Amino acid sequence: MLNISKNPINKNVDLSVFKSSKHVFNKKYYKHFNRFLGAFAIFGIIVLFLPWTQNITGRGNVTTLTPEQRPQTIQSPIPGRIEQWFVLEGDFVAKGDTIIKISEVKSEYFDPDLVARTGQQRDAKALSVGSYEEKVRALNRQIAALKNQRQLKLEQAKNKLIQARLKVESDSIDLEAAKTNKLIAQRKYDRTVTLENEGFMATRDVEDKRLKLQETEAKLISQRNKLLESKNEVLNAKFEISRVNAEFEDKISKAESDRQTAQSNQFDTEAQVSKLANEFSNYQIRDSLRYIKAPYDGYINKALRAGVGQTFKEGESLVGIMPARVDLAVETFVEPIDLPLLHIGEKVRVQFDGWPAIVFSGWPNVSYGTYGAKVVAIENFISDNGRFRVLLAPDEDDHKWPKDIRAGSGAFTMALLDDVPIWFELWRKLNGFPPNYYQPEGTVKTKIKKGH
Repeated sequence: MLNISKNPINKNVDLSVFKSSKHVFNKKYYKHFNRFLGAFAIFGIIVLFLPWTQNITGRGNVTTLTPEQRPQTIQSPIPGRIEQWFVLEGDFVAKGDTIIKISEVKSEYFDPDLVARTGQQRDAKALSVGSYEEKVRALNRQIAALKNQRQLKLEQAKNKLIQARLKVESDSIDLEAAKTNKLIAQRKYDRTVTLENEGFMATRDVEDKRLKLQETEAKLISQRNKLLESKNEVLNAKFEISRVNAEFEDKISKAESDRQTAQSNQFDTEAQVSKLANEFSNYQIRDSLRYIKAPYDGYINKALRAGVGQTFKEGESLVGIMPARVDLAVETFVEPIDLPLLHIGEKVRVQFDGWPAIVFSGWPNVSYGTYGAKVVAIENFISDNGRFRVLLAPDEDDHKWPKDIRAGSGAFTMALLDDVPIWFELWRKLNGFPPNYYQPEGTVKTKIKKGH
């Protein structure tokens, strides 16, 4: 009876006279239960003071240590059409092995002799460059010869000018002599006329002197003409110098103009040769791109464009490949609250999916349970899942990782931190505090040294 009523039965009725009451009220049924509760409480208190290793757990997957070792797809840098497959899915291929043969889909590359024809055009233009170079050299020689010839002509004209000036001086002297002779002849004639008038000279002598005077006058006039001719020769010599300069300047300018034209044509042809050489190299490289080759030793995962005759665009994935030799690693994700507790080089334990933590003595190479790893990289920006990515590499001082694990397999990671009592860990968990923050020993020592 629960004695809920305000009129209790045990006060009005004596329950002890009943047989069932004698069996219930006279035995201590709570004795063993109280002992159990007491023992459990003592055990719980003892457990609260037992040591507990704080840890940071995370869930991730197996990947590779370097980006180039991760699975990738092979793309074609040019559009084309699949002509032939040389491998099957799952086949092993060595670096440089041909995987697919493709053909062109653009009309400007249909010519099978496109590379050879472009090479011929390039060689022909290169010969044109050589011809222009020879023409420039010939014009340079012509310009040098014209300059030498001009120098000789100028020297010759200058010599004629000097000769003409000397002749002018000579004719000037002769003119002065002719003037003196005329003056002397005039005086003689006048004296002879005077003597004839006085009767001392004959008429014949007077006529002789008159004739002599006329001869000297004629010589004077002739000498004046010679002087004028000499002066004209000086002017002609000056004109000749100017003419030689103008003539050769015109010839040299024309030759230099032809040289500049030849050089301009040479440079233009060289530009065309360079352009053709560029096209030739591009066509050669494009021709080699008709064969899709393996970038490294690996295994063909999946053909993404399987049909023969199927067309595709440039940059479109054609086949997936997995490297044969990889350095495995584990990428795990930790909560932001735990990120400051992780440091490069810290030890972490890893449990791989399919490799249980329970030890099987008869199962070789999988009887180690968890495997050792160390932190090699910590991402600085949060991932899409709200956690920070941490990359783990195998620990050389621990057991080797199983050789049969593959990239993409799941992994459970656990980083061990400080040893604390269980009651402290429960209190921390209930309050949402992070584990005890500590620095690696090397970092602490460095800080102490800096403080000293």
